[in-house]
Amino acid sequence: MSDVREFNTRPVGSPGAESPLAWSYQRQGTPPREAKPGVTLREKAFLGHLVLRGGAIVLDEAVRETLGLALPARPNALVQDASGERSIQWLAPDEWLVIVPGGEEFALESQLRQALGQAHFSIVNVSGGQTVLTLRGEHAREVLMKSTPYDIHPQAFPVGKGVSTVFAKATVVLRRPAEDTWELVIRRSFADYCYRWLLDAAAEYGVIVER
Repeated sequence: MSDVREFNTRPVGSPGAESPLAWSYQRQGTPPREAKPGVTLREKAFLGHLVLRGGAIVLDEAVRETLGLALPARPNALVQDASGERSIQWLAPDEWLVIVPGGEEFALESQLRQALGQAHFSIVNVSGGQTVLTLRGEHAREVLMKSTPYDIHPQAFPVGKGVSTVFAKATVVLRRPAEDTWELVIRRSFADYCYRWLLDAAAEYGVIVER
């Protein structure tokens, strides 16, 4: 196993946790419910985010053993388990983002370090610094077309693709896990800005926020 010292970042006790959008909800509130909203926005808060770096062959074996998923072999590819709750996103030739249900990331990191042993690799827990926003609805793509220069036409952006791109002057990982669903992996510091941008961009179509 790697001799890198691990720290348990989970505090003792049960302190209250706030999502990156907690302040936004308190200050901005949520829009009134529409009968037939064109866009539905939801935050998937408190998920586990791990950034893996290293050789693809070595990491792929360890990830298969611990998570039961293979590393995406193609650039900008996204793979998920059957439940859709665990995913791996290709970020760069030697970099991947793993997202799992909140709380699983600590055990997963430990298991990966044991499986990788003395191999050359890096695992960074970035769970506290990121959140995920989902966008659904018949006008979700129109909202994204207002917000990013990346080509999101279905032929250019099929299900199972994800890219790092500019979004309303911020940077996000934009992903399409399902036919009618888009995900934005956003840095915590951009969360309020992106949330308010999306509310404004989606207003003409009718938008609701699920919490």
